[in-house]
Amino acid sequence: MISLRQLRYLAALAEHRHFSKAAQACAVSQPALSMQVRDLERHLGIDLVERRPGDVSFTEVGAEVVRRAEQVLAATRDLEDFARHGARPLTGRLRLGVIPSLAPYVLPPLLPQLQRLYPGLRVQLRETQTKGLLDELGGGDLDVALLALPVDRPELETQALFDDPFLLAVPASDPRPLKHRVRAEDIEAERLILLEEGHCLRDQALAFCTSARRDVALGATSLTTVMQMVANGYGVTLLPRIAVDVELRDERVKLLRFAEPAPGRSVGLAWRRTSPRKADFAALGQLITEMLGAAAVRPQAIRG
Repeated sequence: MISLRQLRYLAALAEHRHFSKAAQACAVSQPALSMQVRDLERHLGIDLVERRPGDVSFTEVGAEVVRRAEQVLAATRDLEDFARHGARPLTGRLRLGVIPSLAPYVLPPLLPQLQRLYPGLRVQLRETQTKGLLDELGGGDLDVALLALPVDRPELETQALFDDPFLLAVPASDPRPLKHRVRAEDIEAERLILLEEGHCLRDQALAFCTSARRDVALGATSLTTVMQMVANGYGVTLLPRIAVDVELRDERVKLLRFAEPAPGRSVGLAWRRTSPRKADFAALGQLITEMLGAAAVRPQAIRG
């Protein structure tokens, strides 16, 4: 009979593509992990893994077995969650993923509130780009993720929380007055500074500034770095309004509003459809909305 241990070892091998690293991740010896994978192959009567010195790859059937094994493991974690949490809202461990363009602005006010309102909750955080969050969410390594919507994963459910409009951050020396309303065609592609490839905020900005899709020369790993580049006159950027209170700290930068329809993003939660903790996620979403929904759109957050 197939065991969950075998499926966990197989999933670890698929993640690390190396027997020794997979064994280390599972806290077992390499021979023990290799034996369990061999036993699984014998039980199924097929080869799952192509073994080469220093490298591991999966057969076509093996890759499909890995995909199904990850689904079984995710369902097992959901079963454990159901048994542990029952009717108690936001208790025990909550593995929360957040994209980098939200984490510095959402987590500082959110975490103390969660600790105060739900003392039985233990939050484990994971900050990474959208694709990584969705993969870990679908694989059962995360319970819920805070990110930009929409999410195109049929195995996931989402809940929109609030809209986060964009503003144009420009050097304070920019001649346009604060009352000026910017249009997409006003943005010079060669002066546009964005986050590096893989950040959804970059993709959202490029979707609005269609003429800049091939011409963006500068990129950074954080909005803080981007804003410093703007402050020093290297260019302009699209700044989410939720980031204004934290990132607009330099008098050398000013913000301009966009003409309607203004660009922006929808912020929400995503979780597996099979998760039994939907009441937890609803409570988390309500708390985030109450704390941050108004702040994300309040006009007084913008200078001028």
